[in-house]
Amino acid sequence: MAGSTVSGIGSNIDTQAIVKSLVDAEKVPKQSQINTASQKATTTLSSIGKIQAALDAFRGALDTMSKDSSFTGLTGSSSDEKTATMTASNTASNGSFRLIVDQLAQASKLSSKNFAGGTSSVVNATDKPTTLTITQSGKPYDVSVPAGATLQQVRDSINTQFGTSGLSANIQTDSNGSRLILTSTTMGTGSDLTLSGTSGLDVGATVVEYPKDAQYSIDGVASVSKTNNIEGALSGVNIKLVAPSTFKTNSDVEKNATLITVSTNNTALKSGVKGFLDTYNALITAMNAETRVTTNLDGSTTAAALTGDSTMRSLQSAIRNEFNALSGTGTFKSLAQFGVVTSSGTGLLTIDDKRWDAAVKTNSADINSMFTGKDGMLARMKNATEDFAKASTGVLATRSSSLTDSLKDLTKQQNTLDERMALLTSSLSAKYNAMDTLVAQLRQQSTSVMTTLNALNNPKTNN
Repeated sequence: MAGSTVSGIGSNIDTQAIVKSLVDAEKVPKQSQINTASQKATTTLSSIGKIQAALDAFRGALDTMSKDSSFTGLTGSSSDEKTATMTASNTASNGSFRLIVDQLAQASKLSSKNFAGGTSSVVNATDKPTTLTITQSGKPYDVSVPAGATLQQVRDSINTQFGTSGLSANIQTDSNGSRLILTSTTMGTGSDLTLSGTSGLDVGATVVEYPKDAQYSIDGVASVSKTNNIEGALSGVNIKLVAPSTFKTNSDVEKNATLITVSTNNTALKSGVKGFLDTYNALITAMNAETRVTTNLDGSTTAAALTGDSTMRSLQSAIRNEFNALSGTGTFKSLAQFGVVTSSGTGLLTIDDKRWDAAVKTNSADINSMFTGKDGMLARMKNATEDFAKASTGVLATRSSSLTDSLKDLTKQQNTLDERMALLTSSLSAKYNAMDTLVAQLRQQSTSVMTTLNALNNPKTNN
């Protein structure tokens, strides 16, 4: 037959095909078992990984929402952001306050004498190292000035050694030369910088700015701060002073007050709740994708990798139980009362805008206690998913580890099967090759015998 290969030259039998058929008969059942198990383990491992990533993202979002003011709906505003800005946290309360800034906090700043040679001026012309001692708030910092050191090198050495200790060095250059500028990153009275030592850099040094405290008043109550970031003066409010308050028109005594306001913004509150729903829906969508049963065009069904998986059922149940549980100290204790609706088919959450608007008119304050605190929904959902999400000992991590081990074992089984089939192929090939050789010999003997017999039976013709 055209294109066929006959490997048995002596026997005219395709021994290679026979060997392959015998090997395949031995290999196929085990190979099929390995392939099926490998495909299932690989698909399941991939699905578990997707769920684990979605769960980690969900828990990370819970942490973020528990730290900000997503569910208070509180927003802060300043009537003059050129004077002060502000932010409100979830511990703030509604209210307005009059702020007057009399003086900003200021850091100590010193300048060395002028060096006409610029940044490359040698500040230690001796053959021995000297020391520049910078004292900040009474604490000394010694800077070694090597022989031949330049102004630039001293600046770099200060920043490298003491940049994290509240000191900053720069060089100011003009047509007359360069000078070293030292600044304290610590503000407020008492944080003065002074120079001393054997370097000579302290000689001729001048004070550019003296340290000062911030001075301000809130609703007429005078206060002092070492920094321009005011925390704790008003509960849950962080005020950043930007500039002293301006004087009122035609007055050099009375200053304009900046109005600091904390108010409830229902739009911001809805945005916070919507953010929670989105991150919740993202997790449920990921779980649905790995557990759903798909109906094909011919009416047949195809199961996903984790369809019917007990771990997924447990995780879904844990999350939904906490969502449905009542919580908070207000009159409304569930999101359903605020118009949050659950889809019966997918389990995804949506907001009924009309019901939401009606509920927040009278009960917006209930949302914060519903979500926050040790018994709030955020904390409960975090706790409910803890056993599933632990990095190495959690349910999902343990499943992944087990599946990975199974794949490694299947790889070993595949290698063993390949080796065994190679030996079987070699053994059978040797046997059939020997058979083929024997058949060839027998045929040769048969041909010889027949030739002899034919010669004996053939009558000779005499000439």
